[in-house]
Amino acid sequence: MITIEAHGAKIPAVGLGTWELRGRACARVVEQALRLGYRHIDTAAIYENEREVGEALRASRVKRSEAFITTKVWQTQLAPRELERSAKESLARLRLSEVDLLLIHWPNPQIPLSESIGALCKMQRDGYARHIGVSNFTVAMLQEAVRLATEPLVAHQFEWHPYLDQRKVVAETRRLGLVPTAYSPIARGRAAGDQVLKTIGLAHEKTAGQVCLRYLIQEGAAVIPRTSKIERLTENISIFDFELTPAEMDQIRQLARPSGRIVDWAGSPQWDE
Repeated sequence: MITIEAHGAKIPAVGLGTWELRGRACARVVEQALRLGYRHIDTAAIYENEREVGEALRASRVKRSEAFITTKVWQTQLAPRELERSAKESLARLRLSEVDLLLIHWPNPQIPLSESIGALCKMQRDGYARHIGVSNFTVAMLQEAVRLATEPLVAHQFEWHPYLDQRKVVAETRRLGLVPTAYSPIARGRAAGDQVLKTIGLAHEKTAGQVCLRYLIQEGAAVIPRTSKIERLTENISIFDFELTPAEMDQIRQLARPSGRIVDWAGSPQWDE
């Protein structure tokens, strides 16, 4: 598996997102993904599936040292004591002594960022997380987080797909030395029916979804597509045997629209336009 490196972290370029996967179905998909060659699994406390992710990791027989497990602390748990408790509870559910990457899931303006980042750094220093990062931060928040951090932040996870122009946050994430990690990279299935992506795919004997993921990989992102379908697992990871041309990349960039954002709710920050 190709990895993207930042501050000593080697993040597999393609991972499995597990949002909305639950119970035995979650464990089955995660175990199969690991058996197929996935080495990056993304979960979160709020997903209520960490126990199943841990079970799947053990059932897969993949060595712990070969798997990159990410989890996240929810927005309401960012005060120092709550963040530490949340992280330890996640580890207990996963039955792991440490995660590879611990993220702040969403920023919380009611809790000083200095406190949240300080607690996040402590989790790394104390050995509960090998690496740390953030998710759903604006450019200004990201700059402040990096300034406050006493340990290196290695990843910034955010919504990114061809229909959403994320040039500003992508550029700043890279400038600050973090790996941009794209969630909802296929725009929750929208990309699969896109005619532009389908046409490009025909030239490479690939699906529109594979073209979409390849586009993000060539833009320097790690991607964590979610699927509940075993057959889709193989499709999503089979994107390293072709390359999009500069002209095709430009065509895909033209798909971005102001209304392209999918994940936007009351707890969202004021996004960078």
